[in-house]
Amino acid sequence: MLNTSLMLIMEDQEKTRDAGGKLYGLIYPRHAEMAGKLTGMLLELPGTVLAQILQEEAMLTEALNKALSALELSRGQQVYSLGEQLYKLVEVYNTGLTEKITGMLLEQKKLDVQKLLSDPGLLEEKVNIALKMLEDRQSPEETDVSDFSDPDDTERLGEKLFDVVRQIDAVKCADITGMLLEMDHGTLKQV
Repeated sequence: MLNTSLMLIMEDQEKTRDAGGKLYGLIYPRHAEMAGKLTGMLLELPGTVLAQILQEEAMLTEALNKALSALELSRGQQVYSLGEQLYKLVEVYNTGLTEKITGMLLEQKKLDVQKLLSDPGLLEEKVNIALKMLEDRQSPEETDVSDFSDPDDTERLGEKLFDVVRQIDAVKCADITGMLLEMDHGTLKQV
């Protein structure tokens, strides 16, 4: 009985390896950099669905789109939660510029942001640097934003920002541009 169960498990593993090899071969030409991850995700599907995916191009495309969406959502949530954690830590410094400082710190690489979350001394140093930069930008000659007080100027600035942001994130460019336009236009002009 134990031998029979072991044989069935080994057969299932071999079938999964075979299906994984075939699936990887279909995914690699489309998504070479993520083929392994996507293959692993699709191999978690029930065997009947997996068999259909291997036979029908449309099902493969749909499954890949869903897997890619899940990965993108997971990445977005991860970045958001890092930002949320960082915001709470920066807020403790009571600078009155928590949003701006957090935004500046989030421009760093993910690994560097994670270091900030775990090293209070490093975080304090970076907050002080960001605060100094923001204070330096607020010198009297730089606070004049009258050249962007006209709605047409704001619209032109928005169009320029949109073009730049679209190159970075084509999906969320409108939302990001809207958030950026809520910032001080003098600061945006410098950036």
